[in-house]
Amino acid sequence: MSSTSGRAWVFGDNVDTDVIMPGRYCHIIDPKELASHVMEDLSDTFRHEVKPGDVVVAGDNFGCGSSREVAPLGIKLAGVGAVIAKGYARIFFRNAINIGLPIFESPEAAAGIQEGDRVEVDPATGVIRNMTRGMTWKARELPPFARQIGEAGGLMSYVKRKLELLKSK
Repeated sequence: MSSTSGRAWVFGDNVDTDVIMPGRYCHIIDPKELASHVMEDLSDTFRHEVKPGDVVVAGDNFGCGSSREVAPLGIKLAGVGAVIAKGYARIFFRNAINIGLPIFESPEAAAGIQEGDRVEVDPATGVIRNMTRGMTWKARELPPFARQIGEAGGLMSYVKRKLELLKSK
């Protein structure tokens, strides 16, 4: 995975999947249409102004609530390059890894980044840089299996690679 950089979109604690991707849109299968509704009930501007590479920054328990997979998928489809949070709800954390959404846990970075800051994240090293404020942090390391799934672009890509390796032997 390559580095990503962009504008920081800052949200608070306990952002649940119902506001990340409202239930009334979970039936949408068109990726562009689905992405157009992410964070709709939480921010008037996010869905209209988010750009590829932008970074979502949140407090504790990000992605709590229901286990809807479309919540991290909507974030990824909107072009968000990474999510940095103080902490994640377990099911959101795993769903994000499964779809290849780069997520990073760093309470210090989550506290040190403000709305609109320019942020750069290096998925290979877990280094998070606030380019606006000249600050740097290191995210908590993911377990090796989760890192491998992320590097493959998600669980499906990871499994395909593993199957191809088995076939070539």
